[in-house]
Amino acid sequence: MASIPARVTERIRTALKKYQPILTAAKARDVNESDTVVIITDLLQEMFGYDKYSEITSEHMIRNTFCDLAVKIDGKLAFLIEVKAIGLDLKDNHVKQAVDYAANQGCDWVGLTNGFAWRVYRVSFTKPIEHECIVEFDILQMNARDSDDIDLLGVIAKEGWRKAQLEEYREQKQALSRFTLGALLLSDPVVKFVRRELRRLSGALVDAEEIRKVLQADVIKRDALEGEKAVAAGRQVTRAANKAKRKEKADQDEAVATVEIVE
Repeated sequence: MASIPARVTERIRTALKKYQPILTAAKARDVNESDTVVIITDLLQEMFGYDKYSEITSEHMIRNTFCDLAVKIDGKLAFLIEVKAIGLDLKDNHVKQAVDYAANQGCDWVGLTNGFAWRVYRVSFTKPIEHECIVEFDILQMNARDSDDIDLLGVIAKEGWRKAQLEEYREQKQALSRFTLGALLLSDPVVKFVRRELRRLSGALVDAEEIRKVLQADVIKRDALEGEKAVAAGRQVTRAANKAKRKEKADQDEAVATVEIVE
């Protein structure tokens, strides 16, 4: 994940120190949803860098109603935010309405927050509409001196948004998912590597399919190999492997052609 500029780091650190006691006090008073929205609006400006007068609105109408908050960058809808009262624990079903709104608007990103707890979801326009939590953090648990915490907050800051860091973070998280890693462990290059290393260690020449069967049955958890996400990860790994093979063949053909020309 790319680092954020020093001035943004300092802004986030300063705002984090300021808003941790504000959020703690609001939580102790159990303020209502409307008051929570006020705090979040200020937080979006002072920590995340959005202009609350031109880029944040509670007047974005969808289907004859208004979402809690909408953030626009350069006049384009960036993400919707569903706000809950600060004393309410967040649940996945709380974001359903905002996801429906996002689908209606063609918006890829939705936030869910009670002020201190935040979840950011990526909306997939499939049938049915799906959503996946990509970023999750608790502002009250974050450390202003921890660069990892600051970088995570920077992912949803205005500057990070413009550099597509949220999408980059999603791709990184997806690459490290159990589904992707499971598919990679079963791929031909990895199985061939394991086969070669087994022969080096023990002298035994084990069949590649036997290695794959053991990985599937005894090494990789079943939930990493089953379901739509596992199938999608398998296809992604296969496509990447095929692409690498095509490139390798093209490079070989080019090298042969170069030799023939020289001769």
